[in-house]
Amino acid sequence: MTTYTLHVPDDAAPGDPEALRRAQVVPDGFSWTAFLFTAFWFFAHRLWMAGLGVLAGLVALGVLIRVLGVTPGAAFLAYVLVAFLVGLEANALRRWTYGRRGRPAVDALSARNVEEATVKLYNEWLGSRAARPAPATGARRAYAAAHPDAVIGLFPDAERPR
Repeated sequence: MTTYTLHVPDDAAPGDPEALRRAQVVPDGFSWTAFLFTAFWFFAHRLWMAGLGVLAGLVALGVLIRVLGVTPGAAFLAYVLVAFLVGLEANALRRWTYGRRGRPAVDALSARNVEEATVKLYNEWLGSRAARPAPATGARRAYAAAHPDAVIGLFPDAERPR
């Protein structure tokens, strides 16, 4: 099973259906499409700076390979290794970019596929409205207030809002 994270705008209150229109569900783990399409995967997900960074890195690798006179087999292996690294880190860069843009990860769960994860995350997000509406002071703090026993991360105790 894969772990998925829900990213909503920072000013969204738990249970707000409008926040789900701009929400993103991001899987954790290796991305085969990012491995195969490298920089284009980032552009397809509207991650312009990361895509340009990967594209610049690939161009720099090509120039370095030509300057060093590397054999074609070794050059192919270098490109495959870079693509493998992109596939490993693509979703992490996506989550980091969403957090930087004001859409922090407010929930995480395991599911078999993205459709199942989306349904579970949306149901939990919308179900929290009936439990206790919170002021829009930030999605992470509001979610923590509505779900005091929820833990996101590796530690057994939930951190209380400050």
